[in-house]
Amino acid sequence: MTINGVEGKTRGMLLETDDDEKIRLMGAMLKKVDNITVCALREPKLVDILAVRHGRYIDRDSDDRKTFRFTRDELGLLVDFLGELFKRSGNQVIGLRGMPRVGKTESIIAGSVCAMKRWTFVSSTLLRQTVRSQLSEDEMNPANVFIIDGIVSTIRSNERHYNLLQNIMRMPSTKVIEHPDVFVQESEYTYDDFDIIVELRNNPNEEIIYDTFTSSYNDDI
Repeated sequence: MTINGVEGKTRGMLLETDDDEKIRLMGAMLKKVDNITVCALREPKLVDILAVRHGRYIDRDSDDRKTFRFTRDELGLLVDFLGELFKRSGNQVIGLRGMPRVGKTESIIAGSVCAMKRWTFVSSTLLRQTVRSQLSEDEMNPANVFIIDGIVSTIRSNERHYNLLQNIMRMPSTKVIEHPDVFVQESEYTYDDFDIIVELRNNPNEEIIYDTFTSSYNDDI
């Protein structure tokens, strides 16, 4: 289906077959070829598929395997990654870390478009500060991607909004929570509630420090 160089060291291929025995036989045949080294022959995971598409593997935390790191010049890869996640059905909670104006919300929207999913803002700072207390029937569709600002929904939330948030967190749907660390610190939820954590930086060495901008959420009102 696809062939591409991966990180300048290997050649990756995505193969499709109606008979798994063909894959086994091909692997056995390739082992007999002296100038070919088979590094892996397996059913691809999402990171493998994206590596062949984009030519590189996503940076992944060696200690916390559910944390994936991107920089702003990798937005295309990030959007593709989110789009593939959003295509999955059922409950999943994705945390998105990053400093202001790095492209978090825009990446979520673009990923929703790639997945052909409708997105629903529960809370956001994209258009000033959005704190929803209720959603329409269409907006509450479990097939939607729910976008939650972890700071706005905790530091700036009222009781009606928090009740709505709890209902959404119980739904079998995809939730993307920006600023997950503040969300965990200021709510009843824990890191165990998250399936994946994504980090987005302007450059690889940028520190994500919440103290520098959480106060502005209050000052802005």
